[in-house]
Amino acid sequence: MKILFSVLTLLSFSMVSYSQSLDDEELKYSELPAMVMKTAGKDFSIYLPDRNPDSKVRQLQDKFIGYDLGKDLEGYNEYLVVMEAEDSSLAATYNENGKLMSVVENYSNVKLPRQVIFSVFKSYPDWTIVKDKFLYTQEDGDVIKKQYNLKIKKDREVKKLVVQPNGNIIAGL
Repeated sequence: MKILFSVLTLLSFSMVSYSQSLDDEELKYSELPAMVMKTAGKDFSIYLPDRNPDSKVRQLQDKFIGYDLGKDLEGYNEYLVVMEAEDSSLAATYNENGKLMSVVENYSNVKLPRQVIFSVFKSYPDWTIVKDKFLYTQEDGDVIKKQYNLKIKKDREVKKLVVQPNGNIIAGL
């Protein structure tokens, strides 16, 4: 009886520890928040991360969200933060109070959203996407530009497209 009780106790503890480790893994794979607000003196800084399917976009945005200006901006009217990674960059401008004024993000060779791929291949059958660039710009918490610049090719003919994330083709150059 004591052995049975010991085995049951041991199993229950291992089940609890196993379920906790699963919860920890789920927390590591959390998505970026829909909006990030930070205080800047008497004002607020607002940043809207993009829910892009590419992991390098999410990683750079996550790094930016976690960045703390601290005392770096003291004595400056404006402060520029530049973060770079492979095929990506993010530049943010802060005012003298530490309020986020603008963010400009550039990413090359990203994983494209399904709507963009579907729209391009529907409008341009038999064409191949050979190069892509994702541009994302914000000012004072408002998204100014969010688009994909694509280069497509068919045989020897090359076209440049500007496509919104929802698949709307804005321009074909």
